[in-house]
Amino acid sequence: MNVMPTPCDSCEETVALHPLEPLTRDEMITAAEIVKADVGDLIKMLRFETIELLEPEKSAVRAFSYGDDFERVARVNVFYGNRRGVTNYKVSVTHGTVLSKEDRSDVHPMIQGEEFMEVEACVKADPRFIEACKKRGIEDMDLVCVDPWSAGSFGDEDEEGRHISHTFAWVRSFPDDNLYAHPIEGVNAVVDITELKVLRVDDYGVVPVPKQDSNYTPDAQPKLRDDLKPIDVVQPEGVTFTMTGRRIDWHEWSMVIGFNGREGLTLHDISYGGRPLCYRASIAEMVVPYGSPKKQHSRKNVFDIGEYGIGKLANSLELGCDCLGAIHYLDCYVPGIDGVPVLIKNGICIHEEDYGIQWKHWDFRTEKTEVRRARRLVISFVATVGNYEYGSYWYFYLDGEVEFEMKATGIINTVSADPEDPDRTKYGTEVSPGVIGQNHQHIFIARLDMAVDGDLNTVKECDTATLPMGPENPYGNAFFVKETPIEVECGRSRNPDVERYWKITSAEKTNAMGAPTAYKLAPVHSCKIFQDPNGPSGKRMGFCYSDLWVTAYDPEERFPAGEFVNSSDGSDGIATWVEQERPVAEKDIVVWHTFGLHHITRLEDFPVQPCVMLGFKLMPVGFFDRNPTLDLQPDTNKASTHALAAE
Repeated sequence: MNVMPTPCDSCEETVALHPLEPLTRDEMITAAEIVKADVGDLIKMLRFETIELLEPEKSAVRAFSYGDDFERVARVNVFYGNRRGVTNYKVSVTHGTVLSKEDRSDVHPMIQGEEFMEVEACVKADPRFIEACKKRGIEDMDLVCVDPWSAGSFGDEDEEGRHISHTFAWVRSFPDDNLYAHPIEGVNAVVDITELKVLRVDDYGVVPVPKQDSNYTPDAQPKLRDDLKPIDVVQPEGVTFTMTGRRIDWHEWSMVIGFNGREGLTLHDISYGGRPLCYRASIAEMVVPYGSPKKQHSRKNVFDIGEYGIGKLANSLELGCDCLGAIHYLDCYVPGIDGVPVLIKNGICIHEEDYGIQWKHWDFRTEKTEVRRARRLVISFVATVGNYEYGSYWYFYLDGEVEFEMKATGIINTVSADPEDPDRTKYGTEVSPGVIGQNHQHIFIARLDMAVDGDLNTVKECDTATLPMGPENPYGNAFFVKETPIEVECGRSRNPDVERYWKITSAEKTNAMGAPTAYKLAPVHSCKIFQDPNGPSGKRMGFCYSDLWVTAYDPEERFPAGEFVNSSDGSDGIATWVEQERPVAEKDIVVWHTFGLHHITRLEDFPVQPCVMLGFKLMPVGFFDRNPTLDLQPDTNKASTHALAAE
């Protein structure tokens, strides 16, 4: 269930208790007012893209104790409705002052949610678009839906220097119909968002609009099942975690939960048993490249985080629907285009889950059994980006493991099949008569500012090697792990032939065996990229071509496709940063992991796609001296019953 964000005029006032907590409503308002006072006569054309916390230096955070005073500083990006570019501000919310200001006339802002419907209305009112719809038998423009896509950078002369949206259209059979069952193929309006002007309407030829409805709502189903009985999650003594502002403590885990309009959920100062593990974790970028060479579809290469801001598109979650059990919610605030904070009620969900057996052993000689139950802490949010939903789930386990899982669902992007085209299903799957779900990928990258037992870490590449049969390996069975430290920043690729993984090791602490304490990252959902890196889209998604990146920590190097992604040329970002070849052994480093979903669509993905799960894990390897869950209480769950006892 998705409840749209609402202006937060009536929300309770809150105060940040920790320097890494996100800006409060009042702090966002203050930051906007500081900028408004600075722009003077330009205020009538002022638009806000970003208002978010400028995180303090690590040394200040390390020295902080609850109750200390701390300065609050904001990053504010603004643009104007009558000119190109973005202005970066850094402002002191505490002191009401502008700390710095930089005008960037060479970049474009993200496409704002408030602009979605403006772009659609602009296109639907254009006579050329109306005429193109009539050619396809569409007369009722109220049933037409136009999605504003980012345009990329393709060198079209009339698009140069403009803030552009390249649009795609569908038509409903009735007001609540699933529009994606009826693509309006071959007509694409190109819009200057700044001027709200249709630059041109590209018409590639009439293709029949598919007529068959494909709806997923309960009323559209012939019959709803009644044979599934309820499963209730009951915690009669309440939850195990505690909250101090935005800081959560659960089992041995502690962290601060953040949120911003671009990345959405962020996690800070993550520690286990008082030992630091990761200073900051987020999904910093994602891109969805499509696989059709047709001109209008070859432009589909959307950076949903950098070009739209996935946090701004977060859902308000519903108890018992999105979140099951004993739930704690956190509200989230994002800036509206006018600088007024917008509330996303229940934007973040926090709960515990049983997770089966933690460990077990039956001693067949004594016939004694020891078994312990596992559980995990879940911190999540869900965002809707046009037709797709992305559920971001961070899991924390009793044994020190961390897992991120992306649940991809929603509706696949659709196009109409030209019945005369012999290649109509070459680049996709026909999921309904005349409807093609195109081949595409969803590529994500996690930014992990690692701090395994301290800020000084080294990444070691771990490959499994064998010995040739001979005196040292007479039976041909020997294999071992070869560890190679990464000395300078670079990108590295998975190699399944050697079962490659990476260890992030402490430069300061050792375990009982004298080895550096460490965590392991395995590329279990890495994804081969099929976009040519020299193509117009490939140039902009350079981070996708390595499964792991290691960079020296720089607080301004936050986004792997660059700070300003919309219509970028690919010259900024992680592939450029690593050319500095800064040393990264026993340094304060950032580890970036690229993972993805290779999506060849199925009939089962339509009219709404079942969740597809992908992600990664961080697993302790020598971080502990032994199994850290030996102290779990043996327990038998009294609520469990024999399923068929009543029968």
